Amino acid sequence: MKTLRDPEGAEISHLLQACPLAGKEILEIGCGDGKFIRQYMDLPNRLVGIDPALPDLITAKTNQAGTKISFLQSIGENLPFPPGVFNIVIFASSL
Repeated sequence: MKTLRDPEGAEISHLLQACPLAGKEILEIGCGDGKFIRQYMDLPNRLVGIDPALPDLITAKTNQAGTKISFLQSIGENLPFPPGVFNIVIFASSL
């Protein structure tokens, strides 16, 4: 059973209207426990979620359902990736 952060689907609907995710390389900053990622995880080619909170990342990794998803402990101010790796960066509900 998927636990949804966005039970009405408004957030995911707006995201999909704003930018197509299919086949993209996506970074989600502030992924938390991965609830939002799991709503669109089947669309991108590759998906990386970062968050500074280790307990949330452990939960995200435990609930990880796909091999194209990676979760890393990091902060948005100091990304551990070279420029141009991702097509899309999602930064939602992280402040």
